[in-house]
Amino acid sequence: VLAVDDSAMDRNIMKKSMEPIGVKVIEASNGQEALNMLKSSEYTIDAVLIDIEMPRMDGFEVTNLVRHHEIHRELPIIMITSRTGEKHRERAFSLGVNNYMGKPFQEANLLENITAALQAGREA
Repeated sequence: VLAVDDSAMDRNIMKKSMEPIGVKVIEASNGQEALNMLKSSEYTIDAVLIDIEMPRMDGFEVTNLVRHHEIHRELPIIMITSRTGEKHRERAFSLGVNNYMGKPFQEANLLENITAALQAGREA
């Protein structure tokens, strides 16, 4: 799973939450870094957890580019953000995110959503 957030603390929380269920997490601190990792053959990424507000490229831009890229079009994307208003939620879903979570998130909710996303990715 690729965790994309400009907050090192938030990335660390995501990583620590998923370790007990055996999910390996790699981290990117901004959208551009995330795209570079997705393009790299060094990583096999099965799902993305992404924030909206980040430097260099925001989560909306990354989601849009991923959804228009042949190889990653079906990659599960979960947006995790402090922007919990309906306007942001609607935009995220219109761009193709699979799930949308507010910050701070509940660990159990994250694990449930990532497990479902990984299962859906395997079935695609």
